[in-house]
Amino acid sequence: MEQYKPIDAERTNELILMSKAGDKDATDELVQGNFPLIKAVVKSYLNKSVEYDDLYQLGCVGFLKAIKNFDPTLGVKFSTYAVPMISGEIKRHLRDDGIIKISRSIKTLAIKLKAYIEKVKNETGESPKIDELASHFEVDVSDVVVALDSCQQTISIQAKIDENDPNSQNVIDKLAVFDKSDEMIEKFTLKNEIMKLPEREKKIILLRYFRGKTQGEVAEIMDISQVQISRIESKVIEMLRKKMT
Repeated sequence: MEQYKPIDAERTNELILMSKAGDKDATDELVQGNFPLIKAVVKSYLNKSVEYDDLYQLGCVGFLKAIKNFDPTLGVKFSTYAVPMISGEIKRHLRDDGIIKISRSIKTLAIKLKAYIEKVKNETGESPKIDELASHFEVDVSDVVVALDSCQQTISIQAKIDENDPNSQNVIDKLAVFDKSDEMIEKFTLKNEIMKLPEREKKIILLRYFRGKTQGEVAEIMDISQVQISRIESKVIEMLRKKMT
């Protein structure tokens, strides 16, 4: 999973449409290509007394929901949309977990069940039945029922604020994004854009802004003139600025 290939916006939108149509490979490519994004969100909750693997499973559930509900025609970056969805799924679990204490085994099974149900719904449009879940995880039907029952029901952020008003906004439209999500998105997006640069331009930016080298030092390392370094740097910075706006 760690070996990922960044996906540009055009390819991301293409994969989302394919995933919505039931293409499992497209879904897998989206998850793998966005592993750093999911990981970045998950890491901000590691001090919440929940193991990383559990948080990552929850993050993937939120990510799959983001794929299902994202509309590429709105002109919003998918990463911007996905972060609060991933974060929200984790927050709901942490909030509910503080209300009802359940055994570690049931808690783990509940997380796996939620992730698998979202995966199946994303691929087929239908939720798997209880006996299908029991068979897939090789557990008793009663264990599935208990695990699912332990997950408190919460309102979907895609739900209408006023169900009786067809023009009502979704809950997500009224929610603010906390925990420095905007800053995290910007950092991730910037890093992703830098990693897609040609090798020479990428090395110059990394040396200048991540290694603290002067233009003269970079020129010596790259064996080109300082004037060339300055021109390349200015061009790349301007390009990155446009990408980030």
